[in-house]
Amino acid sequence: MTRPLRAGFIGGGFMAAVHTRAATAARARLVALASSSPERGKHAAHHLEVERAEPDADALASAPDIDVVHVCSPNRQHAEHTLAALANGAHVICEKPLALTVADARRVVQAAEEAGRTGAVPFVYRYHPMVRQAREMVARGRLGTVLTLDAAYLQDWLLEDSDHNWRADARTGGPSRAFADIGSHLCDLIEFVTGRRIRRLAARTRTVFARRGGRPVTNEDIAALLIELSDGALGTLLISQVAPGRKNSLTLELHGTRESVRFEQERPEELWIGRRHGSQLLLRDPDGAAPDSARLSVLPAGHPLGYQDAFSAFVTDAYRAIRGEQPDGLPTFTDGLRAVQLTEAVLASAEDGAWIDTPPAQSPASHPNED
Repeated sequence: MTRPLRAGFIGGGFMAAVHTRAATAARARLVALASSSPERGKHAAHHLEVERAEPDADALASAPDIDVVHVCSPNRQHAEHTLAALANGAHVICEKPLALTVADARRVVQAAEEAGRTGAVPFVYRYHPMVRQAREMVARGRLGTVLTLDAAYLQDWLLEDSDHNWRADARTGGPSRAFADIGSHLCDLIEFVTGRRIRRLAARTRTVFARRGGRPVTNEDIAALLIELSDGALGTLLISQVAPGRKNSLTLELHGTRESVRFEQERPEELWIGRRHGSQLLLRDPDGAAPDSARLSVLPAGHPLGYQDAFSAFVTDAYRAIRGEQPDGLPTFTDGLRAVQLTEAVLASAEDGAWIDTPPAQSPASHPNED
């Protein structure tokens, strides 16, 4: 019997809790955790039921008894912590953004390749079964030619100027916030489901409050994009962290020459399928679903699956890759690099108003209908 992977975690906040639950579901041993201070590390390790706390990230990255490191630290430390873990021979699951610059993201991709280690980034919305169902519909031509798309990712957790978080500080969160944090998920989903790359984009951003909690803010609350895919399809994207009543509203709607399809993350058990004469809701049901959708449907129809289930499926696939398998659709460090490329393009376009070309630096991820 293959022994459980030994997992370590850098960070002790919300995302570390999500990662530890997913690692437990994937049958890993939760060996060690490090946070921003030894005291916080001890508290988080106890709360998250991790075996021990390490005094800091360096100690965790160099620990000899860890197979895979989950990097859940603030954004500016992602590349540093990932590189340290790779240098010690560990595989890495790194929260996005993979790095704050394209140059640093490339260094991380190269380091993982040279070390022969698996690197994954949790673009977990790929792991909703109905997203895989929509992807299969596009690949099989059921929609016809995709002409346009309408997508949004809306939240309200930073609605007031008194709402503050380390992500709103560019020194720790990076030069982009709304797009890098949630818009990157939206673009990854677009490229994953359509099998087409975003060829170019034009963007506008807005920072609503110059100060939050008495501290200056320079990264954006809102981003609006026009995009063109590699086959000419046009799309509009709206990303906001100041949309009242919207908690985690990720939506993707594709319009083809035959049918349309719409996925809503807050209603993950269904797809809306639009037709000129008679539309329908398709409910998740592994019986008769696309094989990749059925694979992720770990519960029968009528037993709802949600965000944590998707995250756990992602970590399970990442661990399978560590063991030498090749699970379909696993988001890797190359996909993390792609997100950083798009983030830099959004900021550049927002600054000078120009359309920005966004060619992939490396070969696109495998897709049954890839260009």
